[in-house]
Amino acid sequence: MDNILEVRNLTKQYADFTLDHVSFSIPKGTIMGLIGENGAGKSTTINAILELIHKDDGTVTFWGQELSSAKQLKEDIGVVFDGINFYETLTAAKVGKISQAAYKQWEDRLYREYLNRFQLPADKEIKTFSKGMKMKLCIAVALSHRPKLLILDEATSGLDPVMRDDILDVFLEFVQDEEHSILISSHITTDLEKVADSITFIHQGKVLFCKAKDELLYQYGIIRCGAAAFDEIDKSEILAYRKEDYQWNVLVADKEKARRRYKNAVVDDAAIDDILLLYVKGERTK
Repeated sequence: MDNILEVRNLTKQYADFTLDHVSFSIPKGTIMGLIGENGAGKSTTINAILELIHKDDGTVTFWGQELSSAKQLKEDIGVVFDGINFYETLTAAKVGKISQAAYKQWEDRLYREYLNRFQLPADKEIKTFSKGMKMKLCIAVALSHRPKLLILDEATSGLDPVMRDDILDVFLEFVQDEEHSILISSHITTDLEKVADSITFIHQGKVLFCKAKDELLYQYGIIRCGAAAFDEIDKSEILAYRKEDYQWNVLVADKEKARRRYKNAVVDDAAIDDILLLYVKGERTK
């Protein structure tokens, strides 16, 4: 399967933080969720991918090309950050005019359709918009120059649950033709459970795993047990574990195997939030 984006050994070193040889790839027609706690390196990864910061090592290619080598790539990539990128005295209509001058592929009709769909007034200044409205405006702009790849950094964080659901439907529509893809960084893991095909988990600047979402949701599990049962668990099967009061919570990659093997323990399904918390706050045996 052709990859739209390939990141290989991406490294960026600061005095107090290192993005350490991050690697992943995004095939056509897929949505990848980028997760991790605050400060894990998600935004640094995105900024380095977009060449907004200088990387110390590694390669990043879009359709096999580096971003700086082809002007067309900037037309084909839509970007939304967690914050407004326009002067707040502008109206949505004026933002459209500016964007039309910036992008050769700009479609004003499509932009107007998104303004209507997102219930955004064209003639009011951006400073009168709520945070959620500002985010919807940024998403409308990103979609209206017909990109093939969307890169979104916490793009749904300011939206209420109903509007988030509507926006997620827009993202699913975007990848339906199997030629478009999305990289979405989000701390709202339930959003990713709805739309993502794969999950890349960054912790302390390193990729802990890059796995299919369905593998995480349908195969991973959490053994909940007491000390005696914990001692009986094969340590090679433990991905992470944490003791809470008198209970041990143990993350395993095969919940059905655990259910067959450890009859005296409860084995629950694992949500992405559960997996993240156990990796971040728990301990690991390997």
